[in-house]
Amino acid sequence: MGSLELHNIDFKNFMEAIDCCKGNVYLVTEDGDRLNLKSKLCQMIGITQIIQGGKISQAKVVCENPEDDSFLFRFNLYGAKVIEKDAKE
Repeated sequence: MGSLELHNIDFKNFMEAIDCCKGNVYLVTEDGDRLNLKSKLCQMIGITQIIQGGKISQAKVVCENPEDDSFLFRFNLYGAKVIEKDAKE
């Protein structure tokens, strides 16, 4: 399982990227809590803790699937363009 730090991510696009992931994706809080972002309830609970002004300021995300880790890494670099490309393939 790899981990990835995300910075200044648009919330709506981030949720779309999570929906594209094949395996479980966890948000790890500063307290060490792990929230499964594939669960809509956990999305609401976890994301509200780290959102500032409609954007995610910083988050540590852990993926079970290495492909998801790679996908979210590309999303972190290129933003929504990665989601559009993934949808075409």
